[in-house]
Amino acid sequence: MCGIVGYLGNKKAAGILVEGLSKLEYRGYDSAGIAVIENGEVDVKKCKGRLANLEEKLKEHALEGTIGIGHTRWATHGQPSDVNSHPHTNKDETIAVVHNGIIENYLVLREWLTSEGYKFQSETDTEVIPHLVDYYYEGDLLDAVMKAVKRMEGSYAIGVVCKNEPNKLVAVRKDSPLIVGVGKGESFIASDIPAVLNHTRDVYLLEDNEFVLIDEKGVTILDENKQKVEKEIYHVTWDADAAEKGGYEHFMLKEIHEQPKAIKDTLTSRVAKGQKISLDSITLTKEQIEDIDKIYIVACGTAYHAGLIGKSVIEKLAKIPVEVDVASEFRYRDPLINEKTLMIVISQSGETADTLAALRLAKTQNARVIAVTNVVGSSVSREADDVLYTWAGPEIAVASTKAYVTQLVAMYIIALYLAENKGSIREAEIDKIKCGLLNLSERAAEVLNHKDVIKDFAKKICNDKDMYFLGRGIDYAVAMEGSLKLKEISYIHSEAYPGGELKHGPIALIEEGTKVIALATQEHLFDKMLSNIKEVKTRGANVIAIAMEGHDVIEKTVDSAIYIPRVKRILAPILSVIPLQLLSYYVSIEKGCDVDKPRNLAKSVTVE
Repeated sequence: MCGIVGYLGNKKAAGILVEGLSKLEYRGYDSAGIAVIENGEVDVKKCKGRLANLEEKLKEHALEGTIGIGHTRWATHGQPSDVNSHPHTNKDETIAVVHNGIIENYLVLREWLTSEGYKFQSETDTEVIPHLVDYYYEGDLLDAVMKAVKRMEGSYAIGVVCKNEPNKLVAVRKDSPLIVGVGKGESFIASDIPAVLNHTRDVYLLEDNEFVLIDEKGVTILDENKQKVEKEIYHVTWDADAAEKGGYEHFMLKEIHEQPKAIKDTLTSRVAKGQKISLDSITLTKEQIEDIDKIYIVACGTAYHAGLIGKSVIEKLAKIPVEVDVASEFRYRDPLINEKTLMIVISQSGETADTLAALRLAKTQNARVIAVTNVVGSSVSREADDVLYTWAGPEIAVASTKAYVTQLVAMYIIALYLAENKGSIREAEIDKIKCGLLNLSERAAEVLNHKDVIKDFAKKICNDKDMYFLGRGIDYAVAMEGSLKLKEISYIHSEAYPGGELKHGPIALIEEGTKVIALATQEHLFDKMLSNIKEVKTRGANVIAIAMEGHDVIEKTVDSAIYIPRVKRILAPILSVIPLQLLSYYVSIEKGCDVDKPRNLAKSVTVE
């Protein structure tokens, strides 16, 4: 996820672009850059790091032009660096482009453009865009962009300027956010409303496949057939802080709602109907996979819970033994590692100290290491043999939500890749799981519609001191994550137990009014879970259940039930965690806690 801005008016563009980027830095902070047309040339200034680095660079070389585009980057293709930063230009630097999204077929386009004589400087997918526009440019920037977009597959919000048409800015949106700000004698584009609020509160909210032409006459919006689109102005009434959060009260709630897109982005180009699983540049051969005698999954906190799901999925699909370890304990127990060991380390930030230590230990024993992380260029991504990125986008709230869900998706992708190469399960079964994965984005959006039920339950439990989560099979791993979320942001003591362990001690804690969250999404364990729920109900517990659609019989036993859409039971954890995230959020709100920055916690734990 990145942030883009654009400006055309009668003021100096550079300051307005930087100001706009400062409101979008939550969308990306690996690098920043702007391109301004002045004195008949496209002048590009960009650099790695925070926006402050770009501001220092601009102090040395002020830009005076009144049209330009800007970008703050969260790296997807290519590590954070000056050369990989946006804007990108064509060879002659007559055309400059900023882009938010992923061009899925960029390798094919890059190969074709190279054969046409174009040379590439960066590792990014974005650089194909200015070369494509250049290839089609015949004096009309809008026409060239429209033709270029027809060759592109993936998601994008794009802003383009050209020195040959110094009073024209062209933009287009598909699956990535883009708005147009309308001021007095000036116009703007941006990834999000906060970037323009200091200048205008009148905006157009673009839909997919809509093009924008900004010139001295103002704003024209066109469809893909170049027909004019009539749109109503949306007048913004929020304050700037609320706008930065996309209208949500907190980043955590915003990030919970971004999960359907994060799921889709992480699957993109890796899972497709009728095609083999792709692990980006990871090339584990069939022979190498068959030589693996053990897999370790090592992580901390929420990532550890993703690893527990990963263990179940890999063992079920790939038939390879898996151990899951808390990273801070791993190297102190003298684990048995050799050249036949595959280690998967999971870290949202890619900088978790204990996870890095486990990775380095595995490397000394000649094990192969795959890193699953959300941050391009992070330490684990550099030091591992291979890396699979989770395209969650920047996660601002300390309590992880969308990063966790994309870690789960990554575990399924790895498991399917191993299974395909080993031939450990039937192709028909693999195809069913792939189809289920590809539909999960829509299913996740459906789960978010249950907010009101969860809000009501949150009001009933916000004053409780203790709470218990129950689950069987992979539901137990999800219960652990739900319990952790509640602890993290509401400070309520909670514990997660396997349903079958109740009678071995924990049931002594259940008394009249005790709150219990019970997960019952696994059909083959449903009856057993129902018995466990009855055990706590008999002792006075107040129970809310998370179940699969069609299992409304559970309502006869529990006080309240939330249903997730019917999916293959192996995929249920990706959906069943969402109500638990929302529950933790609403309980925290009821208690007046600092949702995004809970006490004593940090986003990245870089010390042992």
